[in-house]
Amino acid sequence: MLARILSTAAASIMLSVAAQAAPGDNLRGTWMLVSSIMERDGVKTDQFGAGAKGMMILDGEGRFMLTIVGQGLPKFVSNNRATGTPAENQAVVTKSIAMFGTYAYLPSDKTITLKIDLATFPNWNSTEQNRLVIKATREELQYKTAQASGGGTAIVTWKRAD
Repeated sequence: MLARILSTAAASIMLSVAAQAAPGDNLRGTWMLVSSIMERDGVKTDQFGAGAKGMMILDGEGRFMLTIVGQGLPKFVSNNRATGTPAENQAVVTKSIAMFGTYAYLPSDKTITLKIDLATFPNWNSTEQNRLVIKATREELQYKTAQASGGGTAIVTWKRAD
């Protein structure tokens, strides 16, 4: 009986400690895109179009991978991505982004710093960018970027996949 009471008490304490985990602990994991709303010159748009899909992985070792792809991208007539037409290439470039590198979270500043190794937007290669965390819960992550790849700022919202 005493063992059962102690076991229950220990479980309660562990749950309490887990509930008080540092905000950065909420960031680790796999995230699925909910929305990426860009604001430029006072106009808000869905940056990658309606129905865009995306995934972001923030691992426990400080590495990240992010990919967003818009719906309805045209199939390449040549069936070869290296020989796309200007219109096909433009559609892909304007409705998708991919990048990877390392990240750090500063809870005191509510800032995720991304050190981008490579991106499909080459201007971001070898750069460091900050994302202001608006919301970080176990189920939802939302941040603001001051340098959206399409210009302006963006509010990006993710839901946990795992």
